[in-house]
Amino acid sequence: MYQGRSVVPVMQSYESTSIWVVCPAYNEASTIVQVVTGLRQGGYQVVVVDDGSVDQTHQLASAIASAVVSHPVNLGQGAALKTGIDFALQQGAEVIVTFDTDGQHRPSDIPRLLDALTRNRVDFALGSRFLNPPRGMPRLRRMLLWAATLFTVATTSLRLTDTHNGLRAFTRRGALSLRLRQNRMAHASELLSEIARSRLPYVEVPVTIDYTAYSMAKGQRTGDFVMILLDLLARKLYR
Repeated sequence: MYQGRSVVPVMQSYESTSIWVVCPAYNEASTIVQVVTGLRQGGYQVVVVDDGSVDQTHQLASAIASAVVSHPVNLGQGAALKTGIDFALQQGAEVIVTFDTDGQHRPSDIPRLLDALTRNRVDFALGSRFLNPPRGMPRLRRMLLWAATLFTVATTSLRLTDTHNGLRAFTRRGALSLRLRQNRMAHASELLSEIARSRLPYVEVPVTIDYTAYSMAKGQRTGDFVMILLDLLARKLYR
């Protein structure tokens, strides 16, 4: 676990009702029930942001999530995260967790993030698949993620090992400091740039990514190589 910057005390404990998990979803009918059910069993409030899905994502999520917010058309994961974070803040969330809906993340990792926020007195707990040896990761994916990490370290001064991990936790103060504008792939780099700009303390926390056939079919295609490069280029131009 790596902790960045000196710290200012933040809230030391959280009620489960004050923890909101933001789940962006686009055509995730095959995984949404399992993902949200696992989160609800953990006692968390869950808002699913249906980002213009054309399958049964909205209907399935509505039956089990605390709330579902919909985009009329697909705007991208960055836009869905912003919508979900804004909604959670409006509900009075003291902690916001971002959580992918393709089945790669484990609800059992969330307590580790929450503990890191309180124990280290930081505003951002960022999941890293590289603090422990990753299992089942495609070689090309590993190379791309290391390249992205080197780029982020060079351009933000953040000391990180994993810059494209969607599992994160923010305090309310941390979430309010973020000014997210990038709707699509560039949002991951923009979020880290915002953390650097805020100068609020952060920590990396080891988490596990489960690479399933479904998640790799959606997110591990060769086309992602181009998208991640565009993400890095967009980040450079945005600065």
